[in-house]
Amino acid sequence: MARFLLATIPLTGHFNPGAPIARRLVERGHEVRWYTGSIFRPKVEATGARFVPMRAARDFHDSTVNDVFPERAALGDFAKLKFDLTRFFIDSAPGQVADLEAELRDYPADVLVCDTGFVGASVLQERRGLPWAAFGITAMTVGSADTAPFGLGLMPMSTPLGRLRNRALAWGLNHVLFRDVNAHLRRMRAGLGLAATPRPIFDVPVSPFLYLQGTVPSFEYPRGDLPPQVHFIGPFLPEAPADWKPPAWWNELRESRRPVVHVTQGTLATEEPHLLLATLQALADEDVWVVAATGGPPVEWLGAGPFPANARIERFIPYAHLMPHVSVMVTNGGYGGVQCALAQGVPLVCAGTTEEKPEIANRIAWTGVGLNLKTKTPTPEQVRRAVRTVLATPDFRKKAQRLQAEIATHDAPTEAAVLLERLAETRAPVLTSRQ
Repeated sequence: MARFLLATIPLTGHFNPGAPIARRLVERGHEVRWYTGSIFRPKVEATGARFVPMRAARDFHDSTVNDVFPERAALGDFAKLKFDLTRFFIDSAPGQVADLEAELRDYPADVLVCDTGFVGASVLQERRGLPWAAFGITAMTVGSADTAPFGLGLMPMSTPLGRLRNRALAWGLNHVLFRDVNAHLRRMRAGLGLAATPRPIFDVPVSPFLYLQGTVPSFEYPRGDLPPQVHFIGPFLPEAPADWKPPAWWNELRESRRPVVHVTQGTLATEEPHLLLATLQALADEDVWVVAATGGPPVEWLGAGPFPANARIERFIPYAHLMPHVSVMVTNGGYGGVQCALAQGVPLVCAGTTEEKPEIANRIAWTGVGLNLKTKTPTPEQVRRAVRTVLATPDFRKKAQRLQAEIATHDAPTEAAVLLERLAETRAPVLTSRQ
């Protein structure tokens, strides 16, 4: 039996992928403790892990982000990304380290397992020598000569000219666009008594021991220089909650032959329901069902209505139940939701430009599984045309189904557990066998 310490940023998109890992480790007889936000305590305990609270680190959540960080809501897309990197991730690290070092005195874990936003992991390894593994909760941030650097939302180019472009962009990103973010990272490290590091912010989440990417290779850009500790293990798919009660309209949707269009803005991008309202308006007169999920806010967040007769609106619908009935998903590009759609062969329409969403939207377009509208505020006409195109073009679904078949070859929780067990046993990098 090994001792694992999970640690995740207290945001839903960072927490959820860890639940299948924790559950599988517990099922395989390991001891697991999980450090995260207090709102997740019931979900932590439901996996069989022991909850560890945040004390020195700030405990916030998707629904409280704008209260805790009121200045964030007014920022533009790129400024918001930089804000998140500094305030959510870098500024949280000292508190994370203080909390985990206190926990480790009582619980000498063999391995730390964290999401890729948990900056404190690499710091803890330097201070205590504790091996750590990262699980990817978004598009891969690993730098490469074959791709533009993460954060710019550009398609890959691996030709000689493309590699020259990529090197120039990487220099510009790290020394110009993200110069202040990287300087903030160095100041944080200095405050913890650590030497400056040449690693830029997007390289920090890449554990040198083990990196678990929650998708399949076909959804990621090819990289001839991919580090050998990176393993594609398939998406971390949520289980169907046993206590979920279907809404009154559920059987009507299941028994209908009309296509079902699902629309979501995820759980974090909830300042304004632009995409939800645009989709409801766009498809009001189409021969489809529109199932909208607010991601947490009450239905009243969308206004007083009335809503179209073909619309069904809920705060949350488990994807394990919903996705088998969906024909097209309209999304702002949340990584977990996109992976859930592809696991059921569902093509996508993506409209997202905040945080890392442009990277995910580009991968949707690059793989041919959907359309990228390249805006977070599409007009109803843009949404209508995109949904009609995806429904009328079988190639989108065929390509989504190819990814579905590839995803079906993986069991992410088990593969993660086996690799983590190897890391706990060897305390050395767990490398792939790919050539």
